Amino acid sequence: MAKVRIGISGWRYPPWRGKFYPEDLPQRLELRYASRQFDTIEINGSFYSLQHPDSWRRWYRDTPRGFVFAVKAPRFITHIRRLREVETPLANFLASGVLELREKLGPVLWQFPPSLKYDHELFDAFLSLLPRDSETALSLARRHDSHIRHVGDLSGDRNRRLRHVIEIRHESFEDPAFIRLLRRHRVGLVVSDAASKWPKLQDVTGGFVYMRLHGDKVIYASGYTDAALRDWARRIRAWMKGKQPRGTGNRASRQPPPARKSRDIYCYFDNDAKVKAPFDAMRLRARLPS
Repeated sequence: MAKVRIGISGWRYPPWRGKFYPEDLPQRLELRYASRQFDTIEINGSFYSLQHPDSWRRWYRDTPRGFVFAVKAPRFITHIRRLREVETPLANFLASGVLELREKLGPVLWQFPPSLKYDHELFDAFLSLLPRDSETALSLARRHDSHIRHVGDLSGDRNRRLRHVIEIRHESFEDPAFIRLLRRHRVGLVVSDAASKWPKLQDVTGGFVYMRLHGDKVIYASGYTDAALRDWARRIRAWMKGKQPRGTGNRASRQPPPARKSRDIYCYFDNDAKVKAPFDAMRLRARLPS
């Protein structure tokens, strides 16, 4: 059966204190608190810099059984190297401790800058590098270089599937060839709702659907109305059943996704600036099956 997970993007936001978090809650306990309200959270700090192995271990310990993290991959790969000569940086990321999340490691999110255009050969080569299970990831991680100062445990425990998703922000990706490429590599395309700021493609390309809701009217700030959440819940229920919902916005390809009886859902609210994200996530969660 399909599993639906609704959560938040990040958890450490000063404006949330006293509104979402209890007034007297110590900062060190915020993840522990948030992970009891939601069954999934995106880790954002990994986008800006490699995290210490101790951080990955602490996040694993602080969250309950059955919890899942999505992990935002380093911008060094997506924004600075722009996918060129990235095998060693990818190994460094995997060696930093991310694999110590073990069964709590959900999809890895690769977000690209608005200035990066679709280049078929470049993306094909990059997607071919991505490990699809933890054994392959560990093998690649062991090829890290001296730029990584603190290396996580690379011994592994058991082999697990790894999922990857891509969030695009340039209109050149509205190309059927791009959708075919993602489907061939079994990589998800983020359903990104960003107040019409970036392309709003909703092609299903993998065995799951990954959503990022950045704000209905004003990016990162505005909340979602009851009507908007009702519509997102309708779409999610269709995706969960392996169907293509009606009125799902723009799709780059006319070809339907491979047939499936069900699809897992990962949905993250990123409209954090006005403390909308946690409450919108709770409201959407209440509209969906457990």
